[in-house]
Amino acid sequence: MATLRTRLTVAYGFALIGGLIVFAVALWTVRVASGIDALGPTAIEQADRVLEPLRAWVLNGHPLLEDQSDGDSTTARRSLTGSVLSILGRVPGYFVVYDRTGKELYTSIGLRQLTLEDRSAILATGKHLEPNGPGALVAVADPLFDGKMLLVARRDSTLLPEVTRVVSGVPTTVAELGGDVLLGSMLVVIPLILIAFIGVSYFVTGRALEPIDELMNEVEAITDGRSLHRRLPADLGSEELSRLGNTLNAMISRLETSFGALRRFTADASHELKTPLTVLRADVERAMHPGARGTEAMQALEEALQETTRMSDLVDSLLTLARADEGRFDLHREPVQLGPLVRDVYETAMILGEEAGLTVTMSVLEEGLVDGDARRLRQLFLNLITNAIKYTPTGGRVELSLSQRLGDEIAFTVRDTGIGMSAADLSHVFERFWRADRARSRTSERGGFGLGLAISQWIAQAHGGRIAVQSRLGRGSVFTVTLPLLMNVAVADGETALRDPRAARIVTPAGPPVAQAIDKRSSAEIRDIGD
Repeated sequence: MATLRTRLTVAYGFALIGGLIVFAVALWTVRVASGIDALGPTAIEQADRVLEPLRAWVLNGHPLLEDQSDGDSTTARRSLTGSVLSILGRVPGYFVVYDRTGKELYTSIGLRQLTLEDRSAILATGKHLEPNGPGALVAVADPLFDGKMLLVARRDSTLLPEVTRVVSGVPTTVAELGGDVLLGSMLVVIPLILIAFIGVSYFVTGRALEPIDELMNEVEAITDGRSLHRRLPADLGSEELSRLGNTLNAMISRLETSFGALRRFTADASHELKTPLTVLRADVERAMHPGARGTEAMQALEEALQETTRMSDLVDSLLTLARADEGRFDLHREPVQLGPLVRDVYETAMILGEEAGLTVTMSVLEEGLVDGDARRLRQLFLNLITNAIKYTPTGGRVELSLSQRLGDEIAFTVRDTGIGMSAADLSHVFERFWRADRARSRTSERGGFGLGLAISQWIAQAHGGRIAVQSRLGRGSVFTVTLPLLMNVAVADGETALRDPRAARIVTPAGPPVAQAIDKRSSAEIRDIGD
């Protein structure tokens, strides 16, 4: 396949040839038209060359005409004298001299050599030409002319009253550029111009494509997967190529980020799977040991079962994120009342907080209807709650709230008094397998994998919402999930939600406090939710 440089050069060459042919045709057409217009002065000059010796002859006192008889005829006719005929015979060209009666006094030798048809056509046209007026074109069939003849009439009524007009003719071939001459010129000139043009265009095209070659070499060097940190030059010589370079740089930057995240994800996933697999193998080997007693073997199998469950949860979380990344995870959307959902989440949070030695409260609970998946929304809220409980020391407090905001939005907030995060950690909090305190999270009773917040962010975004975090090291964190409302829902029968800061409960005139409605279920019945 030919290179772009060669194809452009060949295309330019054909375009040049076509342009030269069009130019030659236009030149020939214009040349013929302008040449015919230029024949007028030439024909007039020819007529003046005939009149000039006649004027001189008359001024010298010599007669121009003489009477001649035709044999037996008694009628005499006037004709040019022999001396005048001798003078006119030495004038070259094509011309006719007419007398007062419109008869030819003299016809030039050139006209007499034409065919009878051509001569008759010229004489008939010349009789009707106005002296000193516009000329006329007469078709001439003689091969010598190969076209037409331009006729003009001139006279000198002062010195030559006997001569009414002198009609002179000029062949149009004098003004035409012959086809053979034009073709010969083209055959000589076009190859030279074409060779020069191809050389120049090949050089110019090469210079224009140099930035593209440089761009291709840079991209080839980057696409090996180990040089994604490199970037293409910003200035590539033109605005279009510079835009292309900037676009490719942005794409390479995204690829670098994706490859880095993939490498970290693979390394973290391998690390997370390595530890439970090692423990699982050790437990199985201990249970299979010949000296293991029944109680010891059962304890080892129970630990192996716990590690298997942990690995299953990890694989489920990875599968959820993988399907979310590919857009293959469908949400079962339907109108969801957030009030009852958050009450149910709050009940679970009370049990989890009691087990961890924390105080879980709810400061605000406002009703709101959203379009979403109730199961996934519950997972989102519990992820944030368990994360807050995990990083809050014993004796701390976790506060929940659900409140409407301006712009038809509703916000679920989880505020804790835990260990918090530094400003540098906030930008990584939603990354997969990332933990602010890796040692604590791995050794704690509810140690997770660092995937809960990543899943929470995906759930929030899948519902058209967003999740934000505010935190200070040693002073706790605040996670806020904002969701778009499907419609505002007021409390039934005009009742108004009241805040009870002391009890941190939502109280309504009808019904007991939420805290009193909690089902005292055993913590063993609550599944490990979130991460």
